[in-house]
Amino acid sequence: MTSALEDLFALQLDAAGLGGYVREYQAIPGRRFTWDFAFVRERLLIEVQGGVWNGGAHGRPVGIERDMNKLNAATKHGWKSLQFETKMVKQLDEDGLSEAVKITKEILTNQSNKQEQ
Repeated sequence: MTSALEDLFALQLDAAGLGGYVREYQAIPGRRFTWDFAFVRERLLIEVQGGVWNGGAHGRPVGIERDMNKLNAATKHGWKSLQFETKMVKQLDEDGLSEAVKITKEILTNQSNKQEQ
């Protein structure tokens, strides 16, 4: 199930020309973990954590521990992983880009450049 914040981030990615992602992606066989966004070819996973500051699951000890296990599992399986909280998605710079989109674009661009070399 997607959230309004995830839908906003998807719109931003599309507007920035960063399509080709999969939503609600299960990256690790045999684990129930899903990531909000995955750029599969580039092996980049993205989580949009909306409940960090409002007492949601991602701000409580059990949720933080679960997130750590999830991110560590991704790293062990050769994935890069990014996490963005609400402000990183909602606040736009003078060019109309969120910090989340700028970081994602930078990672994907750097990866594309390395693959071309």
